[in-house]
Amino acid sequence: MANGETLFGLHGTALALRSQRLALLASNIANAATPNYKARDIDFNKALEAATSGNGTNVDQAARGALGYRVPLEASLDGNTVELATEQTQFAENAVKYRTTLSFLEGRIGTIMSALRGE
Repeated sequence: MANGETLFGLHGTALALRSQRLALLASNIANAATPNYKARDIDFNKALEAATSGNGTNVDQAARGALGYRVPLEASLDGNTVELATEQTQFAENAVKYRTTLSFLEGRIGTIMSALRGE
């Protein structure tokens, strides 16, 4: 286990995975009008489990292993599987979780800095 993993637990890994998921969801939203575009998403729990399992899987490998296509509720005529409302909801939910994880890490770093300063 790397020092960063010991210091921050799984939160650093979770932050990296949430960041990758935000980028993927943003790409889905940006391609909402692209014919034949297939919406993709990361199964966050599966990726986090793979990245923290201790078998040497890094965050990028874990994200790729948990990547899949989103199945639309309603088929579109142009073959695009992006459902804008679904993507926006997933993006907003993931952004809130990203910010929560970041806040936790900021607090942890603040505590460590205080300890290093002897406060």
